[in-house]
Amino acid sequence: MITGGAGFIGSHLCEYFYNEGFEVICVDNLLTGRQENLANLAGRPGFRFIEQDISKGIDLKITNLKAVLNFASPASPKDYIKYPIETLRVGSFGTYSALELARAHKVRFLTASTSEVYGDPLKHPQDESYWGNVNPIGQRSVYDEAKRFAEAITMAYHREYQLDTRIARIFNTYGPRMRLNDGRALPNFFYQALNNQNITIYGNGRQTRSFCYIDDLVNGLAKLLWSDEHQPVNLGNPEEIPIMQLASEVKEVCGSKSEIIFATLPEDDPVLRKPDISRAQKKLGWQPKVSRKEGLKKTLEYFKKLVTASHT
Repeated sequence: MITGGAGFIGSHLCEYFYNEGFEVICVDNLLTGRQENLANLAGRPGFRFIEQDISKGIDLKITNLKAVLNFASPASPKDYIKYPIETLRVGSFGTYSALELARAHKVRFLTASTSEVYGDPLKHPQDESYWGNVNPIGQRSVYDEAKRFAEAITMAYHREYQLDTRIARIFNTYGPRMRLNDGRALPNFFYQALNNQNITIYGNGRQTRSFCYIDDLVNGLAKLLWSDEHQPVNLGNPEEIPIMQLASEVKEVCGSKSEIIFATLPEDDPVLRKPDISRAQKKLGWQPKVSRKEGLKKTLEYFKKLVTASHT
């Protein structure tokens, strides 16, 4: 069962496990997820979509459950600032409900955490031992603290009930099925470049990010799920670049005439972001393989279709 399975990452996980021969149950309330993301699976035997808000509990009759993957949450700043209470509820009550389901069936559980638990880091690169530098009452705190709580309750279930748990700290990920212009840097850049609009960089463009292609991330998540690792594991691409460089690369791959402009950096937006993936390499034998050049080309084809559709 995959909660948040109609979202960007969740839908790729649904497809991955279905293709691996599993029956897949996708649970999503479609607050930010989209059924279009599941078009390849809709109506196929062994796949079920259930529209349900897990923060209100999970009411399902399931037999032969093998694993619960908890990916239900708004994920872009635009979304979680728009839906602050929903973000906090799904990170707390929703994670609790998913954990209770896994405990009832005595199955392994994986929750999606985030690099945002590190906040605006004072340690670089970030490894899993770093406790972070998070503003607990800022605008972004609804997401940051929801994920930090999700990690805490997951570890509590592991210690108290010996539940077989996993925690994935996911760094910036990109690829097909991201929502066009969803508020995150890469979709924004593609939307603006493909429409020959000004590409907007928030801040001076020197802040850094590390971008992992979706296929690499899904592979890492699968390896983590079937591993014996209970401590948090960073999953991301350690190749760090300035946002200014990313904007230039997107402009180039799109063949765009857009100009790059600058706007005020949002509150508590991290200046640095780079994962230390030593634990993933050692414990999972995982590291990303898709180059950014290749990943951007694959993503471009998807966004081209979205832009074309938006104009018709």
